[in-house]
Amino acid sequence: MPSKYKSLVLLGPDIQTFWPHFINQVEYLDGDPDPLDRWSVRIISGWAETLKAKAVYPFNGPPYPPFYNWALRSGSCHRSPLHMLVHQRNGLLLSLRGALAVTEQLGQTIFDAAPCDSCLTKPCLQACPVSAFDVTGYDADMCQTHISTNDSTNCLTKGCTARHACPISQRVERSAAQSAFHMRAFLK
Repeated sequence: MPSKYKSLVLLGPDIQTFWPHFINQVEYLDGDPDPLDRWSVRIISGWAETLKAKAVYPFNGPPYPPFYNWALRSGSCHRSPLHMLVHQRNGLLLSLRGALAVTEQLGQTIFDAAPCDSCLTKPCLQACPVSAFDVTGYDADMCQTHISTNDSTNCLTKGCTARHACPISQRVERSAAQSAFHMRAFLK
């Protein structure tokens, strides 16, 4: 955590309301690179200024802030069998856009056990058409090659099949356009 700060508030969008809002924002409409990162900086830096906090972003680096570890320590995210973060409400459709470091000591919310612990079938492990996930981790190069060449499962246009196979993710209504946006960004 940045020095002199005592707590960190991780920030991610509400899946149901975020996309319709974001596609009407200047950063999305102007055609310039990295619209979501630029939007995140505009919004979160405004909050940081108002709250006298320090804004931290996962895309500022190298070195990059340890958002994965911070998310695990928060108790609201857990390590999935895919080695990606899984969230109590959003499943594998999690997007952390930034964090606010504050000088106050905030209490930590207590969450239930990791949702993957009670998932008996773990469909996320079998869903990837190129088996980019295994017990050692995630082969991002294999995934990128698949979605940029012979994407028979439409991962690029509909979103990652492994992420969508998560039972929690299936309960989340995320638009195909939003998933496609994130996949195109991943290819860059």
